[in-house]
Amino acid sequence: MIVCIAEKPSVGRDIAEILGARTRKDGYMEGNGYQVTWTFGHLCGLLEPAEYTPDWKIWALSRLPMIPKPFGIKVVENEGIQKQFRIIEKLISGADEVINCGDAGQEGELIQRWVMQKASCKCPVKRLWISSLTEEAIREGFSKLKDQSEYQRLYEAGLSRAIGDWLLGMNATRLYTLKYAQNRQVLSIGRVQTPTLALIVNRQLKIENFKPEAYWELKTIYRETSFSATAGRFSSVEEGQNFLKKVENAPFEVTDITTKKGIENAPRLFDLTSLQVECNKKFGYSADDTLKTIQSLYEKKITTYPRVDTTYLSDDMYPKIPDILRGLKDYELLTQPLLAAKLPKTKKVFDNSKVTDHHAIIPTGVQPANLSAEEKNVYDLVARRFIANFYPECKVATTTVSGKVEDVEFKTSGKQILGEGWRVVFARPTAEEKEENGEEEEKTLPLFTKGESGPHEPSLTEKWTTPPKPFTEATLLRAMETAGKLVENDELRDALKENGIGRPSTRAAIIETLFKRNYIRKERKNLIATETGVELIQIIQEELIKSAELTGQWERKLRLIEKGEYKASDFLDELKEMIIRIDLNVKSDNRTKAQLIAESRLAENPDMMIGTTCPVCGKGRIIKGKTAYGCSEWKNGCTFRKTIVVAP
Repeated sequence: MIVCIAEKPSVGRDIAEILGARTRKDGYMEGNGYQVTWTFGHLCGLLEPAEYTPDWKIWALSRLPMIPKPFGIKVVENEGIQKQFRIIEKLISGADEVINCGDAGQEGELIQRWVMQKASCKCPVKRLWISSLTEEAIREGFSKLKDQSEYQRLYEAGLSRAIGDWLLGMNATRLYTLKYAQNRQVLSIGRVQTPTLALIVNRQLKIENFKPEAYWELKTIYRETSFSATAGRFSSVEEGQNFLKKVENAPFEVTDITTKKGIENAPRLFDLTSLQVECNKKFGYSADDTLKTIQSLYEKKITTYPRVDTTYLSDDMYPKIPDILRGLKDYELLTQPLLAAKLPKTKKVFDNSKVTDHHAIIPTGVQPANLSAEEKNVYDLVARRFIANFYPECKVATTTVSGKVEDVEFKTSGKQILGEGWRVVFARPTAEEKEENGEEEEKTLPLFTKGESGPHEPSLTEKWTTPPKPFTEATLLRAMETAGKLVENDELRDALKENGIGRPSTRAAIIETLFKRNYIRKERKNLIATETGVELIQIIQEELIKSAELTGQWERKLRLIEKGEYKASDFLDELKEMIIRIDLNVKSDNRTKAQLIAESRLAENPDMMIGTTCPVCGKGRIIKGKTAYGCSEWKNGCTFRKTIVVAP
């Protein structure tokens, strides 16, 4: 008997139908030589601290760090899960072969391996690896089953991730809670959760501590077109007025006109992060809502596997594209022109070197039915993005007009769309949408002639520098993807993905955890750190715990484990050494929670601390000295003194 183990009952039933296993049993389907059963996601997990030794049941600094040797797994303590596990265990005990039909990704591999290990699976195991749940994809997958050993590195990466999260989360949470929370609350710390919170807190503090500065811009209106002085911003009104006086009574002359023709490519196919970003911008959906919706569309066989971090298709997908396009019945007006000619095959869409386990998220060609409003919105984004990538490029012309008044130079530019190309697939964004997404309104210029001149209306405008914008879920997802480096260029973003924090499939859950812990809240679309969240980051002095860049380096090592270029044992040894070092540093630090918070605030904005009560002695006031800030009672023995050099 061949036993197939899917990750969900619905997927198990789909597989059973195709394999001819149509007899319903308790917790599985049977027939045609197959028994098809399923898990409910995580049936197994790592043991809790107290399950290794009774000493770890009690939270005490003296019992840290906790480093199990070896790590163990258990079946989740839930009656339904325990029952299903016993069914799987019995089926495996009588199996000639097991086929792992779990979700085709790192987490899915880990879930199924743990179940088979706990069930003492001794028979040969094969792996089903598919990118969609259509009948065609499942049949093709079963015709290309691979030995489980080919996915060993994927499992090792998933196991290393789980153990790493346990080591840091369990130890650091207990360490900081015991040291600084005075039994009032649990200070939850996580390998990805904490650096993500730090991104939000650091941005928020920059906003709060921002000091706006005035500057002046010189512009002039010539033939109802605004030109800006190329001298840029003026730091003083006197400097700006000197330039204004020069141009007030002299004519404006057009000195140069250049037009460059170019092309704009369609936005790339969706990976999970870019889909979550787009849904947050366009519909205000949270990352978690988008993941649930695209997962639902995948399970309904309408779109392909969603937990992906590539925006490319593999070459073997090219012959399948026409049939997928034909299946998009609701978009026939857009697909008919494409199907009337040979479809283009470009490196911007098809690139084997950019695809590992799965390709980008695309429609399967299955006709949607009974979709919710959210599912319709997400599906429409995926379908239109897919169609657009087979349309011609958008042809544009950018015109730059230069002018001068006396010796003061001005410039303006405008863009004209010469051929819409892929743009016909999308509705034009409104002015409000462009403003919200930081896009400039396209400006079409009148016809100018070099050498022409005439009257103009110059003006000097006072403006103020603005603080950075708070994170939204869209911009936070991008920052997580690139370890805090916000970039717009797709190629550069791809290069930085190697060091991103979290995986596409886990980032939504990380953000939701920050909400549940009351570390962040939402104001409209903006993510705002609560006082609890800010204080937690200020207490943590270890950059290893809160740095997105350093956490990104660990993530890269996990990816290298998956590729076979780094040993899982080396990764775990590094983590254990780090846990021991952090434990020692925190235990030996005699500063109080109040002092750590005060020192952090002093470092962020020292002038705001002047005059406040000393957090150490409670008697003195924070004063500004010649070389540092500190307590006014330092001569009487107070030790609070932050060595921040005061600028002369």
